[in-house]
Amino acid sequence: MFKLKAKIIDIETGGMPVISINETFANRNDFHGMDRVLVSFKDKSLVAAVDTSEKILSEDEIGIFEDVWKKLGIKNGDEIEITPIGKPESTKYIRKKMDREELFDKEIRAIVKDIVDEKLTDVEMAAFVSASYMEGLSMSETVSLTKSIVETGGRLKLKKKIIADKHSIGGVPGNRVTMVLVPIIASLGITIPKTSSRAITSPSGTADTMEVLANVSFSTDELAKIVNKTGGCIAWGGAINLAAADDKLIRIRHPLSLDPEGLMLASVMAKKVAVGSNHVIFDLPIGEEAKLQSIGEARHLEREFKKLAENFKMKVETLVTDGNNPIGNGIGPNLEARDVLWLLKNDRRGPLDLRRKSTLLAGKLLELVGFAKEGEGQKIADKQVDNGKAYKKFMEIIEAQGGNPKVKPEDLHVGEFTCSYEAEKYGKISNISNHALAKIARAAGSPVDKEAGIYLFKHYGEPVKSGEKIFTVYSKSERRIERAIKLMRELNPISIE
Repeated sequence: MFKLKAKIIDIETGGMPVISINETFANRNDFHGMDRVLVSFKDKSLVAAVDTSEKILSEDEIGIFEDVWKKLGIKNGDEIEITPIGKPESTKYIRKKMDREELFDKEIRAIVKDIVDEKLTDVEMAAFVSASYMEGLSMSETVSLTKSIVETGGRLKLKKKIIADKHSIGGVPGNRVTMVLVPIIASLGITIPKTSSRAITSPSGTADTMEVLANVSFSTDELAKIVNKTGGCIAWGGAINLAAADDKLIRIRHPLSLDPEGLMLASVMAKKVAVGSNHVIFDLPIGEEAKLQSIGEARHLEREFKKLAENFKMKVETLVTDGNNPIGNGIGPNLEARDVLWLLKNDRRGPLDLRRKSTLLAGKLLELVGFAKEGEGQKIADKQVDNGKAYKKFMEIIEAQGGNPKVKPEDLHVGEFTCSYEAEKYGKISNISNHALAKIARAAGSPVDKEAGIYLFKHYGEPVKSGEKIFTVYSKSERRIERAIKLMRELNPISIE
């Protein structure tokens, strides 16, 4: 055990806690970079990784980063104790997976617990993700991982016999089906607590778009009250800590651009189990630029979802949809929220493709929960939009989540700086690149800039005249609109034949 004087460093490291010590002190006492120590102050302690690169520390000082001093209540000059400790047992199990061996339930539980307790470094978590990608996870491992993620996170407790849910594997710009489907289902008295993600590489996630209209960050108790009152919600899953281990693994997976199937299956299913869902519809878009590129891939994933769901007594149905083109007209938070409001208000500006897909999925979910006979669900879903009951329910959810129930589409402004993409010739639109539009919208500032994004005037298969406007890009920043224009010219997102 060593006693050192705290020196506060106002930098948040993220991930596993880190402390810094003088290099000479480290060499004398046999400390090496990324060794683990138990950091103790008064009656609190935590495990941290050692950094020996800090040059401004004297031998009797310890650099305390923001993650550590906030958790332990440390101030400059406080006396801190550090005790060297070994690597956790779970690192052996990660090596075992790297050696192509299947992990037992207790071994996966140990890995997940150490991830949540921040006892594993980013390098060690990256090794687990890479091994899962290279070697794959068996169904037994995936089940164990799902259960472990649920058990180490928060849970939403709703005393309802039927709890419906929906999930899309994503990759389609403007695909705000959730914000139409949830009020349709809830308006029929069926409970649907929908937790959604924020954008990682897309122009907007469902949570980013819903945040335009209402708060999306709640505790589990707050969310339970909202759902019990309105029958539904559209909230950000990351704020509820439903799957803490999964959020940490996603942080590692993203920069590596790795999406191992077993981790993805466990990630999705854990979040459904955590909110108590027992009837779930899965949207599997396929297309050249989608996450799934063929019907074969979609059918394989469908089988895996159903196998995994059996372990949690969950009824699931999958729907393979077209992921080649954007859904809706707006791409970006405000623009997408406008689409949803127009659609639910039965305004002629509401996108028909978004309505068709939303009522199709809602209808399948109604059939899955036993509310509608096979083939009759979409008619019921359409009726809830036509008679205004879905819109009324959406306003109830918005109000319960702290938003303005009298919000109008016209209240949602778009950026003042614009540029438009015009048809180069007469013909029909033969392709719209999802990837290109996503990059252009993000270059314009979406989703951080809620007013930024793209509005589509034309869709796949529609005729265009030379010089006719196909889409307009919006931004609050002149610099960003210039970047969007440059990308628009480089990527050539529209093909006309």
